[in-house]
Amino acid sequence: MSGFRRVLRGETEIGFVRNSNRWFRASAILVGLSMLGLIVFNLNFGIDFRGGVSAQAPNPGGATVAEVRDAIGEIGISQSTIQLIDDGAGVRVQTGFLDAETESQLIDTIARVAGTTSPEVSVDAVGPTFGNLVARQALIALAVFLVVVALYMTVRLEMKMAAVGLVALMHDLAITVGVYAISGLEVSPATVVAILTILGYSLYDTVVVFDKVEEFEKAMDKSTYGVIVERAMNAVLARSLATSLTSLVPVGSILVVGSFILGAPTLREFALALFIGMAAGTYSSVFLAGPLLARWKSGEEEWQERERRFGKRSAVGS
Repeated sequence: MSGFRRVLRGETEIGFVRNSNRWFRASAILVGLSMLGLIVFNLNFGIDFRGGVSAQAPNPGGATVAEVRDAIGEIGISQSTIQLIDDGAGVRVQTGFLDAETESQLIDTIARVAGTTSPEVSVDAVGPTFGNLVARQALIALAVFLVVVALYMTVRLEMKMAAVGLVALMHDLAITVGVYAISGLEVSPATVVAILTILGYSLYDTVVVFDKVEEFEKAMDKSTYGVIVERAMNAVLARSLATSLTSLVPVGSILVVGSFILGAPTLREFALALFIGMAAGTYSSVFLAGPLLARWKSGEEEWQERERRFGKRSAVGS
């Protein structure tokens, strides 16, 4: 029987729990690199969060980043982010908060350097107060989501499963944030929506695994908890892989076709968060959440007694 058919039938014997130390080390390395990237590079927050001015214009004159930076420096703007977009067909300048006079000078300067006219320069201005409000609302949305997740998993499953599920969610969030910091992509409100989406996706996959664990607890009344978790994870492996592939393929298409081929940077920022988060969510639900739950629950007196009673060596840490 081929390996593919064994996966589909849930007949694999992959050592998810037996090799848990290996998966834990891999997760620690990924999270460590992500946090290092966050410390070194920091997140590139868009003006929706930090406040400021974003001016965008056509670039028929073929102005370079250096030329635009030198030109706006002459009017006293020293701190700015300048990007050539659509393969140089347009230019975008982001600065801190400006007064009305300086903003008008910025528009005229960009138009002159880019070889266009002032009416062709589109400007979005966000005050610092509004930026702080957006950032605060984003954090509140994330906090509410995590609280609701914890309550749901505690009621639907049990407290330890809820705690492990939150650890898996934080693992996925840390990796996604690290990738954003290292890549330098702008963090916008759309990014927050993408992050909440991938956390929901990761939660769904983790609940599927834990639900199967509870089902096997009742059926395998003479097995240790590590063995039960490992059997349950092998049983749902096909479902997890199918869910991941059917989600990652369309998101990958958006990332490659929409952002790189069609040149839409907004799609790139949104799709990258979805792609990295979904991949991390699949990994954490299979290789992190289950083994971590097995480690924790196997230390309970009930499961220690079952191991002694039936004389079976736990799969945990083998």
